[in-house]
Amino acid sequence: MDTRRLGFALMVALVISIAITSVFYLRITRNQAANRPKTKKIVSASVALQPGTPLTTENLGEIEWPESVPLEGAISKREDAVGRVLFYGIGANEPLLERDLASTGSSLGLAAKIPNGMRATAIKVNEVNNIAGFLFPGAKVDVLVTLRGENNSNTTRTVLQNVQILSAGSKIEPDPQGKPENVGVITMLVTPEESEKLALAQNLGSIQFVLRNGGDSARQETPAVDIGQLAGMPRKAATPEMGRRRMAPKPTVYVVETVAGGKTTVTKFQGQAE
Repeated sequence: MDTRRLGFALMVALVISIAITSVFYLRITRNQAANRPKTKKIVSASVALQPGTPLTTENLGEIEWPESVPLEGAISKREDAVGRVLFYGIGANEPLLERDLASTGSSLGLAAKIPNGMRATAIKVNEVNNIAGFLFPGAKVDVLVTLRGENNSNTTRTVLQNVQILSAGSKIEPDPQGKPENVGVITMLVTPEESEKLALAQNLGSIQFVLRNGGDSARQETPAVDIGQLAGMPRKAATPEMGRRRMAPKPTVYVVETVAGGKTTVTKFQGQAE
């Protein structure tokens, strides 16, 4: 009899314990759900994608993104991205943004890597100004031009800064192992104004490229350099008096009065200007 009572009491205690635990679990779950940030679905890459890749339903996915964290340019519908071409490479499960995509209707290849408002222009290079083959697609350079004047009065100046290389030869992607390659032509991403400067520089002088760190986008104002500076001569400083036309000094007028035989004669003549 005592054993039955003890077993019954243990069973009742177990049921009460489970009930209390369930009540607490439900309350905790509800509180967590209430405090959980709201999310929305945005389009992402389902696998790592390289620049120039056309987007399809197979290589696109969706991820949850907190509504409290704004993400400019996020795409909410897959159909808005399918058929377009990727401008920048992205990793798997990374959000897909409008800035990563070429404009609608862009063709594959190099044209897909040209943003709206920009231009691609090709420049002939040699083994020297190609920096021994290290002008990879994606590299950033400054462009220098040397203008040839009369009497060996050459001048070199920087005409473009922080310009991106789009392709080296026919390659729009750098070598995975970073091997240099000497090519005869590179294609650069420029603004319409920069393309005009580059075209003029090619016709008037010789071009040299200066490779820069990919993380350095600072622009510096550098004066032109001529042979005088290379020889160590000081740069001529402009003064307010320079360029002014000097007025010629007025000549001095002399007057000589002569008295002879009661007659007075006046003679005038000019002296040399000082």
